[in-house]
Amino acid sequence: MKGRRDTITVRVPGSTSNCGAGFDTLGLALSLHNYVTLTRVTTDEIEAERPADARALAMVKETAALFFRTAALPATGFRYRIEGEVPSARGLGSSVTVIAGVLAGLAALHGVDWSRHRLVKFATELEGHPDNASAGILGGFCVSRCDPVTGVYLDTVRIEVPPEVAFVVVSPEMELLTKESRGLLPATLPYFDAVKSINSAAFLTAAFATGNFEKLSHAGGDFMHEPYRLPKIRGASAALAAGAAAGAYTGWLSGSGSSVLCVSPRSTAEKVSSAMVRAFVAESVKCEARVLSADNTGLQLG
Repeated sequence: MKGRRDTITVRVPGSTSNCGAGFDTLGLALSLHNYVTLTRVTTDEIEAERPADARALAMVKETAALFFRTAALPATGFRYRIEGEVPSARGLGSSVTVIAGVLAGLAALHGVDWSRHRLVKFATELEGHPDNASAGILGGFCVSRCDPVTGVYLDTVRIEVPPEVAFVVVSPEMELLTKESRGLLPATLPYFDAVKSINSAAFLTAAFATGNFEKLSHAGGDFMHEPYRLPKIRGASAALAAGAAAGAYTGWLSGSGSSVLCVSPRSTAEKVSSAMVRAFVAESVKCEARVLSADNTGLQLG
């Protein structure tokens, strides 16, 4: 990221996080993207090129403040534009596309040579967890670790996912903010629920690591967050069951929702997609379906 530019566009993939039981740990980059364009201005203001909602502007400003503070540079203004395919507040990592795009874009504009590891570290600081941050920046299937005492990001093991594996994402027309969704989670968890979730997360990770995707059948079971979140999304549980019945390996609530995702052989992906959509339609819930691949590239500067 050396050198100095006046305009930079950063492409960041959306992502699915948790991947069932891998709460705040597992993330996977998907083949839909947002593009964050930053342009120098002569004022100290941060301004949207197009009308932007207050939530996006606040996120851009918070990210910029962290960048200038961490890079030990005087804060300067810029104009930004965010566009692309990643829907907001649907559990597909839209906030990371903005955070990572702004961090990497400002680094490029100011000639700051940050590694991807540092980008994940700072994005995690803003997100509060590394699952989407690592996937969006590094690409692939990511297993991330934070310090158990301080919560500071430590590292990621990254696994490439072959194109014959499809990810069927169905998003109902319902926004769910992560902060609000976390309020649904209990303060304590039954011991054996935690044990069962650890088993699921470890087995799923091993299947991705070895490429034995047929082993994913029934491997997505979670007992930590999905039992509390899925009931709030009408049709979501039925859609996951319908996807499995139509030939998917497994499925999970994407992030905190409202999207649900099934992992499928490419050959049965359209059948899985249709079955999941029908489950939502049966509950009178409008939705949008996408058949995606993993993005093994991660963040890219334009």
